[in-house]
Amino acid sequence: MSDRPAELTIDDRVVGVAVAQFAPGEDRVHNRDVVSGLIAVAASRGARLVILPEYASFFTDPLGASFARNAEGLDGDFVGALSAAAREHAVFVVAGLVERTDEAHKFSNTLVAVDPAGDVVATYRKQHLYDAFGAQESDWVVPGGLEEPQTFEVDGVVVGLQTCYDLRFPEVTRRLADAGADLVAVPAEWVRGPLKEHHWTTLLAARAIENTLYVAAADHPPAIGIGASAILDPMGVTLAGLGETTGVAVAEVSTARIRDVRGRNPALRLRRYRVIPL
Repeated sequence: MSDRPAELTIDDRVVGVAVAQFAPGEDRVHNRDVVSGLIAVAASRGARLVILPEYASFFTDPLGASFARNAEGLDGDFVGALSAAAREHAVFVVAGLVERTDEAHKFSNTLVAVDPAGDVVATYRKQHLYDAFGAQESDWVVPGGLEEPQTFEVDGVVVGLQTCYDLRFPEVTRRLADAGADLVAVPAEWVRGPLKEHHWTTLLAARAIENTLYVAAADHPPAIGIGASAILDPMGVTLAGLGETTGVAVAEVSTARIRDVRGRNPALRLRRYRVIPL
């Protein structure tokens, strides 16, 4: 196998992807305004897909009863704002929603993807709840079911969805790779703590490298999150990223790059195990 990069062909696709980093709060209207502004900035910089953090519709620390009181349906104001911004700027958008459930005091930690027509094209409900490092997300959140991987297509690039703590479970990303994902979107609220920044950067790179795909992760900035939102290529190289401030980072995702990396490192083809849900 040659070490020369693959040549771009007529069938290859290049898509601008943005990760948008901000700290959602208790004011749902303000959150919607910030989200709309970040989408506009990302689109102006050439993004076709904009990825926003987990809990983008509402957040306060610690988790508690206020989340269920501020939960919305997929037909609520937050998804409506995502749809309006997606239509206005002709982009796809992924963001974290505090979604209403049938349980009075609990909510679903949900990702919503909308297309440039404003239609919801994928939803994903967090499967691995953050019952670790002293937190107990399951006290307030209904875990997502073990359903088929959630993917959608952006101009020929297949995007898969997972959330924050899911990153520590490599089988989640592997199932998305098996479902044809070229890029995995990871909205997160990666809580600060000893070595947590190291875990974040290491796991993002590992998921990209072992699955030979792109990873685009959007986090909350400090003081509660760590920031460090980033877009990584299939070799684990960080193409674009942010530090500790609110902002947008944009990079190009190329199917030719995926083909090139998988030609030199056919790890997915050579593996001898498959992932089966428990």
